[in-house]
Amino acid sequence: MDPHSKSQSAGENNEARAQLPRRKLLGGLAVAGVGTVAVSTLLAGCDSDSGGSSGGGGGVKTDNSVKGATDATKAANQKLLDTLPFNDKADFEDAKRGLIAKPDTLTIKDADGNVVWDMEEYKKYIADDKPAPDTVNPSLWRITQLNMQYGLFEVVKDRIYQVRGYDLSNVTFIKGDTGWIVIDPLVSAETAKAALDLANQHLGARPVVAVIHSHSHVDHYGGVRGIVNQADVDSGKVKIVAPVNFVEDVISENVIAGNAMSRRAVYMFGALLPRNAQGGVGAGLGQTNSTGTAGMMIPTDIINQTGQKLTVDGVDMEFQYTPGTEAPTEMNTFFPQFKAMWMAENTTNNMHNLLTLRGAQVRDALVWAKFIDETIRRYGPNTEVKFQSHHWPRWGNANVIDYWKKQRDLYKYMHDQSVRLMNNGLVGSEIAEEIQLPPELNTFWPNRGYYGTLKHNSRAVYQRYMGWYDGNPSDLDNLPPEPAAKKYVDYMGGEGAVLEKAKKDFDNGDYRWTAMVLKHVVFANPDNADAKNLLADAYEQLGYQAESGPWRSVYLQGAYELRNGVPTTGGIETASPDTVKAMPPDMLFDYLAVRLNGPKAAGKNLTLNVNFKDINKTYGLTVENGVLNYAADAPVPNANSTVTLDKVTLDDIQLGNVKLDDAISQNKVTIDGNRESFNEFMGLLDTFPFWFNIVTP
Repeated sequence: MDPHSKSQSAGENNEARAQLPRRKLLGGLAVAGVGTVAVSTLLAGCDSDSGGSSGGGGGVKTDNSVKGATDATKAANQKLLDTLPFNDKADFEDAKRGLIAKPDTLTIKDADGNVVWDMEEYKKYIADDKPAPDTVNPSLWRITQLNMQYGLFEVVKDRIYQVRGYDLSNVTFIKGDTGWIVIDPLVSAETAKAALDLANQHLGARPVVAVIHSHSHVDHYGGVRGIVNQADVDSGKVKIVAPVNFVEDVISENVIAGNAMSRRAVYMFGALLPRNAQGGVGAGLGQTNSTGTAGMMIPTDIINQTGQKLTVDGVDMEFQYTPGTEAPTEMNTFFPQFKAMWMAENTTNNMHNLLTLRGAQVRDALVWAKFIDETIRRYGPNTEVKFQSHHWPRWGNANVIDYWKKQRDLYKYMHDQSVRLMNNGLVGSEIAEEIQLPPELNTFWPNRGYYGTLKHNSRAVYQRYMGWYDGNPSDLDNLPPEPAAKKYVDYMGGEGAVLEKAKKDFDNGDYRWTAMVLKHVVFANPDNADAKNLLADAYEQLGYQAESGPWRSVYLQGAYELRNGVPTTGGIETASPDTVKAMPPDMLFDYLAVRLNGPKAAGKNLTLNVNFKDINKTYGLTVENGVLNYAADAPVPNANSTVTLDKVTLDDIQLGNVKLDDAISQNKVTIDGNRESFNEFMGLLDTFPFWFNIVTP
């Protein structure tokens, strides 16, 4: 019986919830989840009446259990099945090519016995010989079947290997003269170690001599401490190679907007969804992210230009520096001895995001296309295999060049045609509805929207050039969702009338409109259970039809929270300890400035000096005009108070290892001057709630 069903006993429900994977929030990439507690514990914090209470509106009654696919959804999925070239099995051959070994079962645990990665939960219902269920888009099912190919694979004979299916991303092992050069060691130390153990078991044990991080998203660096000892890095035995600004980019994506991004990432990755055909299927880019221990090591070698070369343990590498593509700073790596091109995440076997649904700065599709074109021109003639941090490789020069051209033209087409339509007067939503890929790009499997989609990427192009305002004066100062919803519902004749019409639209398979309309009823009256349940039903069918893994998760997570309420408990970790320790004071004070409650700070005039003994720097902070400003090595004369501490003590306070009051009592922190001014300053800082509402006001 489905775990969402209200007909389950409480015991059955709790048991089903306890089987859901735990999740951790590690801002930055494209990955996230929910805290460090079991999902069953999170659910204990839900509003138990939110899905089942009777609300005003009357007329239409719906239940709040998970549903199957409607006839309209079955027809939509069948249409795609009839349209795309599902008989083309080349990707399956490539995904399985070079398999050396795979464990019969793949469940990875941390030192305490907690499961941090479990392919078994997917293997229960996903297999090569199983057709797509009615509740899963057949194209999304196909990429999921491909992402289920796990184990140790040979990419270039006797020299390049990958372990795939051990995390959201792949880890690559290059055999040097004496040891391993490792590229992008996954999200967690536990999964990275398991992958290294697999390689050493079947290929012979070798020390790690270098680690290459292609960019600043956590699935490309988080597992480094599972394969490398810090002492070996400090002594020079192991190189850590990364693009310029790697550390700054890691920190920036975890701090300023980290809370909001992480909450939305719960939707993007369907963190609370059960692993079954009505729930979480896969993220498109990979199955999901691991939930182990993420770390980071400061690079020893920095890459800042294309053509920069490095030889490590007899292996020659030439780097292509590609800033402003999939990450603020990213780099591809060419291995001339092996005629192999590592594409980082600049080309994967799906359409990527120009704007990730968790929130981020818009990526530049035009720059992205130009760098792929540079790859073709500079490295294409000498490349026989391309491989990357997600999915499987492609072999053969002509095959690789064809792939690169179609990936290049995918991003170029999205850019050029979105801008063309924009200059014809269309706004973002109209462009998303109008734009269509030409057949030669649309039916090419690696261009399908399993992660990014044509609809939201085209809107991202519009946003990059034009911003949020669509030019219509009515949208310049429009009402926010809740008051607007009450007006809409009143104009529509009240909740009952809207529900009755919406039910007819739902029955006709018009789920997009049903969702748009019922959103207003729910925001006008969040106690209307019938409206929430019918809206959840509409989201559910949209999720079942979605080809994109994140779109499916967003819809189904929205349905889940409408039926079950918003969780209110659970430990949330928005950054790993290594990230916090690497964060310079400047970035901390930028974050404190964001936390400053401007209205509460209005009329205040506070000055504070912060003296870091261990790094021999003093910062002067001023709160004035409702704003926090700071300057390094510029203490404020006659400041209200001066705080003296070590940077490591501040790190411990941020990580929760010690409370501020305890640090003061232990003389790790001293406050000179007016203590009340310091307390007043601390009282002006907001603490952000993680579980803010999304589908309800």
